[in-house]
Amino acid sequence: MGGGATLGGTALSTHRRKALVGESGWAGLVHNRKIFATAVFASLGGLLYGYNQGVFSGVLAMSSFDTRMGDAVSNTGKKGWLVAILELGAWVGVLMTGYLADKLSRKYTIVLAVVVFCIGVIVQTSAFHPDSIYGGRFITGLGVGSLSMAVPLYNAEIAPPEVRGSLVALQQLAITFGIMISFWIDYGTNYIGGTGPGQHEAAWRIPLALQLVPAIILGVGILFMPFSPRWLVNQGRDDEALAVLSYARRLPPNSELVQIEFLEIRAQYLFEKETSEMKFPQYQDGSRLSNFKLGFFDYLSLLTDRNLLYRVAVGSLTMFFQQWTGINAILYYAPSIFQDLGLSGNALSLLATGVVGIAMFLATIPAVIWVDKVGRKPVLISGAFLMAGCHIIVAILTALFRDSWTTHVAAGWVACVLIWIFAIGFGYSWGPCAWILVAEIWPLSVRGKGLSIAASSNWMNNFIGAQGSFLHVF
Repeated sequence: MGGGATLGGTALSTHRRKALVGESGWAGLVHNRKIFATAVFASLGGLLYGYNQGVFSGVLAMSSFDTRMGDAVSNTGKKGWLVAILELGAWVGVLMTGYLADKLSRKYTIVLAVVVFCIGVIVQTSAFHPDSIYGGRFITGLGVGSLSMAVPLYNAEIAPPEVRGSLVALQQLAITFGIMISFWIDYGTNYIGGTGPGQHEAAWRIPLALQLVPAIILGVGILFMPFSPRWLVNQGRDDEALAVLSYARRLPPNSELVQIEFLEIRAQYLFEKETSEMKFPQYQDGSRLSNFKLGFFDYLSLLTDRNLLYRVAVGSLTMFFQQWTGINAILYYAPSIFQDLGLSGNALSLLATGVVGIAMFLATIPAVIWVDKVGRKPVLISGAFLMAGCHIIVAILTALFRDSWTTHVAAGWVACVLIWIFAIGFGYSWGPCAWILVAEIWPLSVRGKGLSIAASSNWMNNFIGAQGSFLHVF
């Protein structure tokens, strides 16, 4: 385990760390390329998440998909379920991930999620009937939901504290990159066989199948990444945890900084272990049943412990507000929205949708660079005001010109630009900062379970928002 520090010294660890660490934020990432490369690779899960959010809006607008799926697209209720069933699957997946992340490790949970994800994608890509799309999207959702929780958790625990916010923000950067490329891939494949009734089915099968490439890379490559040091300490594998911290810091195991971080993790683990032994001495025999009961009581403590309940409220409400900013309407139905604003033809509406992806992706980059220096609260507040302003102006324009966009083309384009500005506001604020916040607020012993509750709030509100946005748009 190494020497050079004692548990008594952890009281001064925060002060000592500030004196020992290098730069924070983006500068710290550039300095620590090992951990940056690890987090970038793990964030392929975010790319899959984002790609799934964006790709289906373009697929729904394609003539060949409409022809193949028939009533499932033309019937408004069924069409809403085509979109929203992925979110329902993700909600189920993320609830299971809290237990799996603590039991299997964050790393192997990511591998399992990728396998499930690939099964769902294969079912969708080979679909000839709507039932296959429904089933495939639900299975894909199980994997996407699991990845949406496991990847931020892994990144938060593998990263040194001073760059943790920026590394977790990489998850949102990967999400917006996935959204962006999905929009443009849809735009390109929409021309396979023409954009009308004679369109080839490859136009929608190719965008769905392309998800397999980053998924397989992630599933295989993550096996060569280090375990989370916090999970290793929880498993009693202290030497391995110390080695991972040494790797992350690029310092020898006996260096003061590595020892401080290790002892902080170790002290927190011992405190929580002793607390568990005091509360539940009858469940300490290590059997599966006892471990299950301890896990159940860990979940229960999230509701019965006042301090933890406050964290549940913060995490769940943060995700509630993130999803109800209106981002779902843009991501899932952007082509239809742009057509309603007067952009005629699905090619032009898909082009405008592609601009949304670019705007959101570029806006996320400053969050990665400056979020650790600026802080979470100012970013969230400024983004909320910007998005609210866009909502208000677009609502006014829609009320004035809803039935006459063709004679008020300039007003339609102003509304389109405001949607792009809205995407910028979400991209730098509530997109990345919500995930950073909910990844940081939990104590070690319930971090996996707590984050699963917060992430489940994200996906349930995502599901409701997808259905509600559909009813509003159509």
